[in-house]
Amino acid sequence: MATKVLTLVGSLRNGSTNQQLAEATSHNAPEGMEVSVFSGLENIPFYNEDTDVEGGVPAAAQALRDAAAEADALMLVTPEYNGTMPAVLKNAIDWLSRPFGAGAVSGMPTVVVGTAFGQYGGVWAQNEARKALNIAGAKVLEDVKLAIPNSVVRFAELHPKDDAEVVEQVTTVLNSIKEIAEAN
Repeated sequence: MATKVLTLVGSLRNGSTNQQLAEATSHNAPEGMEVSVFSGLENIPFYNEDTDVEGGVPAAAQALRDAAAEADALMLVTPEYNGTMPAVLKNAIDWLSRPFGAGAVSGMPTVVVGTAFGQYGGVWAQNEARKALNIAGAKVLEDVKLAIPNSVVRFAELHPKDDAEVVEQVTTVLNSIKEIAEAN
């Protein structure tokens, strides 16, 4: 049975380098692993406890929870917006964290990776995402990191899936996820 990894991408922009990085992870999944990229984060309303009741959960939020429930592991691919993660990722974490202690990410092996225009590759955003995921109950693999700097220049003419260094790094991340998920 394949290890299923659900990937959430924080950039909604067409042609986003983080979307391309997510594609590179899917393209380079090791044997015995399925990496799926969730689409529709932009359709999920902001978390509201008043709507998070039986029969009231918005369909888009329920689709996210269902996708997470079917996954063995979670990967967030985030750009950095004003020194932190995009609101769509924080909102997804909020929906996946409820009910507290029993949310869809509770105990789930999780990694955070990304690329950004700056010289540090979005590490502030990644650290903020890891913090929120830890509080949400995910099993964040703190030592599994990938922050690719200078994304606009680096990937101007080369897709991440065709960049040998990125492929090697992505493969290492995916193998780490697979090892932890299979041990879970």
